[in-house]
Amino acid sequence: MISFPNCKINLGLTILQKRNDGYHDLESVFFPLFLKDIIEVIEVTDEPEFSISGLSISGTSEDNLCFKAYTLLKKDHPELPPVKMYLHKTIPMGAGLGGGSADASFMLSLLNKKFNLGISSEKLIDYSLQLGSDCPFFILNKPSFATGRGENLDPIELNLSNYKFFVVVPDIHINTAWAFSQLNFKNKKNVPGKIKELVKQPVETWKDKLSNDFEAIVFQKHPEIAMIKEKLYKDGAVYSSLSGSGSAVYGIFEKGKDISMSFPANYFVKELYS
Repeated sequence: MISFPNCKINLGLTILQKRNDGYHDLESVFFPLFLKDIIEVIEVTDEPEFSISGLSISGTSEDNLCFKAYTLLKKDHPELPPVKMYLHKTIPMGAGLGGGSADASFMLSLLNKKFNLGISSEKLIDYSLQLGSDCPFFILNKPSFATGRGENLDPIELNLSNYKFFVVVPDIHINTAWAFSQLNFKNKKNVPGKIKELVKQPVETWKDKLSNDFEAIVFQKHPEIAMIKEKLYKDGAVYSSLSGSGSAVYGIFEKGKDISMSFPANYFVKELYS
């Protein structure tokens, strides 16, 4: 059985505070885009296997979230047979697009469906949260206002079908832990639910209102990422932002807009739709 995990972007991102458990409370709107990886599962008779093609991924098979998803379900469902898992990677890693989280959550759903495990969506969300804070979104996979660590999801109506998305990922890896460590909460004033209200307004109004708390940190350390955002606006984006803690930057354009920008050959550049 084959499945196609898609990526997401953040429409606005506010980090409210650091929690006692080491995580951070945030507010954001998670929005799915159809840049997809491919995962396949085949039942085998011996030991579980895992293989990867496409973009290279560091670490062992056991480190991969797809393999961890299988192991997690196997603990509670011993009837789950050994499988060969295959991942073809096209979503850039460490870019704020949630590709690894998507792979993990889609693997949970695929295994549940293929082997008739009868796991409810609510329980799949519980499992996914054990794999990563934004994994639950990919079980739901609909535009959602996210709070808490990102696991509390409130689906919202958000139709951006009249727009296209231009996603640019430079050859720069942003360490998420580092980005969080640079946040300064002193004198920080937050308005709960602000992002949820802002995205209800026309996209053209987002530019000066809808922001990502990581941009100032990331742009200061990597000015070339800031230049991507500037370039997207110069070419006619109605809105542009860093996604997550980066390094992906996206621009939202009217669907009929021609985009002729050029970027260095080592950049990942893709035109996408919702």
